[in-house]
Amino acid sequence: QVQLVESGGGLVQAGGSLRLSCAASGRTFSSYAMGWFRQAPGKEREFVSTISGSGLWTTSADSVNGRFTISRDNAKSTVYLQMNGLKPEDTAVYYCAARGLGLRSSRLRDYDYWGRGTQVTVSS
Repeated sequence: QVQLVESGGGLVQAGGSLRLSCAASGRTFSSYAMGWFRQAPGKEREFVSTISGSGLWTTSADSVNGRFTISRDNAKSTVYLQMNGLKPEDTAVYYCAARGLGLRSSRLRDYDYWGRGTQVTVSS
């Protein structure tokens, strides 16, 4: 069982930055691929970024490429999402998720554990 707790959300002006963190419980954090997803009001949850268990491989959605960076610190059992150049359309609840196989995936159904989310609001 893995428990995930997100933090770092908040209100920011367009063009600003935020850094989200997701702290995981458990002793085998490096065996899990991690992902960030987001859900805006009235929309389906969508993929943002994913990182392999080793941290060597990442994939991000086209909508955030060049602006968002996913990283992880396996010693701290934490995954991060650095968000720069924020836009109002980035407003959503951001969720982190863990996948037991350690392989990156952009599909929600591939993830085994989910956090409760953290709100990010970008004002224009």
